[in-house]
Amino acid sequence: MLEPLNEGFLSRISDLLLCRWTCRHCCQKCYEASCCQSSEDEVEILGPFPAQTPPWLMASRSSDKDGDSVHTASEVPLTPRTSSPDRRCSSSDTSKSSYSLTRRISSLESRRPSSPLIDIKPIEFGVLSAKKEPIQPSVLRRTYTPDDYFRKFEPQLYSLDSNGDDVDFLTDEEILSKYQLGMLHFSTQYDLLHNHLTVRVIEARDLPPPISHDGSRQDMAHSNPYVKVCLLPDQKNSKQTGVRRKTQKPVFEERYAFEIPFLEAQRRTLLLTVVDFDKFSRHCVIGKVSVPLCEVDLVKGGHWWKALVPSSQNEVELGELLLSLNYLPSAGRLNVDVIRAKQLLQTDVSQGSDPFVKIQLVHGLKLVKTKKTSFLRGTIDPFYNESFSFKVPQEELENASLVFTVFGHNMKSSNDFIGRIVIGQYSSGPSESNHWRRMLNTHRTAVEQWHSLRSRAECDRVSPASLEVT
Repeated sequence: MLEPLNEGFLSRISDLLLCRWTCRHCCQKCYEASCCQSSEDEVEILGPFPAQTPPWLMASRSSDKDGDSVHTASEVPLTPRTSSPDRRCSSSDTSKSSYSLTRRISSLESRRPSSPLIDIKPIEFGVLSAKKEPIQPSVLRRTYTPDDYFRKFEPQLYSLDSNGDDVDFLTDEEILSKYQLGMLHFSTQYDLLHNHLTVRVIEARDLPPPISHDGSRQDMAHSNPYVKVCLLPDQKNSKQTGVRRKTQKPVFEERYAFEIPFLEAQRRTLLLTVVDFDKFSRHCVIGKVSVPLCEVDLVKGGHWWKALVPSSQNEVELGELLLSLNYLPSAGRLNVDVIRAKQLLQTDVSQGSDPFVKIQLVHGLKLVKTKKTSFLRGTIDPFYNESFSFKVPQEELENASLVFTVFGHNMKSSNDFIGRIVIGQYSSGPSESNHWRRMLNTHRTAVEQWHSLRSRAECDRVSPASLEVT
């Protein structure tokens, strides 16, 4: 049963293809079934080719015409022929498969083109949709070369003009000619027996003259330089040389010892800052030299001449003050301990400073009480350890402010202002507010904290209590 079916199928396809590709007229006859007639014992399965439907399937397709698609007017109707009785007596499985083939072939014929010409179209890949959207051509990406990559950087952010600290690729002569801030002579050596680092500040030369307030240089004026020495990142425990008056070539010859382990010293950076002393304003930084100690032989030691470079810190800090606050609610007493100060601004060229601290209680915007410590001669790191007590009822505590002002004692004229802070209702900064809050939350317990001194103008700008005192 299968052999006749295969032979008829292959012969039908070969005849039809050879005939269809020969000429257009013969191809038309193939659709009309006038040149190649199939026998009743053969089943034509021509796949998607627009060939003629077998006559014996036309009767079944006509019965289901209502459920199938409507034929176009261009299609030529075919006259169905009556199938043989032997074919109708086939098995039920063959009938079912024939009915299924009928529906598939009829659906293919509904899409059959009206013209017998074969139109081969290019294959389109993609998701089928009812509406086709135009596809925009993709933008070609530019291939970046290394030169194009580095053009994205902004050179001005990495230039020496924008950051005076980046001078690693300049020699001392180039730095000196570029900034013209002078040079500093110093030496270092580590003592393994006593575990301390000795820094010797020897001299400086070619320091620039001071700058007036309008920015013009005063050629006839001279500086009053001194040097501050510290081991970064610890800037609090710094050392300071004496002030050399009216000279651009000061000779210091001072030594300082830092108690520090050898391995820790190798991780530090030696910072020497040359400062110009000014009695009537904040001291001005001339320049600085920084030396990573890991790059030098500390045990062998050595001395160097280094060119000064500009510092991002134009003014010297005023110093720090260590205070302790304690409030006793039962007695209504506010106790203040002035413990010590360090690295205070030097107010006397010859002998450092004679600092003391004035404490003033302000209630609201009214000055209530003033007290002060004793002054200590010739030091910028004074130890006071003095206690003071103020009568403050608990209901008035929230409106109280304490103004701490550090002065340099002067016998011949008015005292020299060094720095100020305000703690209380009108605090001069976050650090002061935090200290006051901690004291309120821990009654009967002393609370200590370091405070950085501020200028008078800065305190007057943020604290009304500072305006009520002198």
